[in-house]
Amino acid sequence: MVDGLRRLRASAGRALARVSGQALGPYQSAVVRIGFAGTWLFFLLREFPHRHELYGPDGPWSWELAQRLIDTNRAFTVLMWSDSALWFEIVYAVAVLAAALLMLGWRTRATSVVFMVGVLSLQNRSVFMGDGGDNVIHLMAIYLVLTRCAQVWSLDARRARRLGAVSAGRAGPVLWGVLGAVCAYGAVTGGFGTGWLVIFAALWVLAALWWMVDRYEPEGEGRAVLDVLANLLHNAGMLVIMVEVCLIYATAGWYKIQGSRWQDGTALYYPLNLDYFTPWPGVSAFLASSGTLVMLLSYGTVAVQVAFPFTLFNRRIKNVLLALMMLEHAGIAVLLGLPFFSLAMIAADAVFLPTGFLVWVGARVAARGTVPDREPEPGPEPYADPEPALPSSVPR
Repeated sequence: MVDGLRRLRASAGRALARVSGQALGPYQSAVVRIGFAGTWLFFLLREFPHRHELYGPDGPWSWELAQRLIDTNRAFTVLMWSDSALWFEIVYAVAVLAAALLMLGWRTRATSVVFMVGVLSLQNRSVFMGDGGDNVIHLMAIYLVLTRCAQVWSLDARRARRLGAVSAGRAGPVLWGVLGAVCAYGAVTGGFGTGWLVIFAALWVLAALWWMVDRYEPEGEGRAVLDVLANLLHNAGMLVIMVEVCLIYATAGWYKIQGSRWQDGTALYYPLNLDYFTPWPGVSAFLASSGTLVMLLSYGTVAVQVAFPFTLFNRRIKNVLLALMMLEHAGIAVLLGLPFFSLAMIAADAVFLPTGFLVWVGARVAARGTVPDREPEPGPEPYADPEPALPSSVPR
C-alpha cells in the first residue's frame, strides 16, 4: 500500500513537471496556427469583392439590427464602435493583415490577439454569414491566444535563434504601444464591456511584463515563473482544442445516428442532387447514381465520426481514422463546394497529427527552402508519434 502511494506520488510529480516544464505539442500547435490563420486569410481575400454585403454597410443584416442583437447577447465586435464605411475598411484590412502575420508567426503573442479580435468582430457583426466552418474558426481564434504556437515554423522562432530572444527588435514595444492606445480608446468610449476590458487589459499588462523580464532578466526567477505559467496555459489550451474536436465529431456522429436518412444510408443522396451543392454536376450525378456507394459513404461517415474519440488511446487506429476524416473533408470541399469549412476542419484535425510525421514533413519542406524555420530537428522515423522534441527556449 505504501509502495503504491509512493509510485502514485512519483507519477503525479513527473506529470506535473512535464506539464509545467514544457509546452507540449509544438509542431501540432504550429500546424493549427498556420491552418486556421491561412483559412481565415483565404476566406477574407476570396470574399474581398463582397465584403460590404457580407459584413459591411451594404449587408442585409444592417448595423442597427446588429446593434440590437449585440445589446442582447453581449457579443464582442469593434465594428459597433462606428457605422462609417471607413471604419469597416480599416477593421477588414487589419483582420487580413493579422491573419497573414499569424500564419507567418510574426510577433505571435500580439498578432494572435489581433487575429481573435478580427474574427470576432466580423463574425459577430453578421451572425448569419458562414457555412459551419466559421464556428470552428471563431472558437479556435480564442484558444490560440492561450497557446505558445510559434515555437517552430515561425518568424519568431527564427528571430529567437538569430538574436537570442523572441522579444528582440523595436517592433514589439511599438506594436504593443499601438494596441495599448486602441485598448485605452475603447475603454474611454465604452466600446468594451467590463469582461472584455478586463481580458484585454490583462493581456496587455502580461505582454508588457513578459517583454521587460525577457529583456532585462532572461535567466532570472521571474522569467522561470512566467515560463511555467505560459506552459500551463499552452497545455490547457491544446487540451481544450483536442476536446473541442472530439466533441464536434461525437455530437455530429450521434445526431446523424438519430436521423432516418442516415439510418437507411440515403443521407448523402440529397445534397448530391442539390444545385447549390454541386460545383461538379457530373461527378455528383455519378456518385448519386450508385445506391451502394451512397450507402457506404453515409454509413462510413457516421462510423468514423462516432468512433474517432474512442480511438485516441490507440495510436495506429487513431492515425487511420484521422486520415479518413481529412479525406472526407477534402471530398466535401470538392463535391459540395465548401472549401473553407473543409479547411477549418482539417486544420482542427491537425492537432492529432503524429509528431514524427510533422517533423518529417517540415524537414522535407525546409530542404526546399520554403519555410522560415530552416533548422529541422532530428526526429524519429516518419509516422511515429514520439515524445515531442523541444525547440530552443523561444517564443510565445
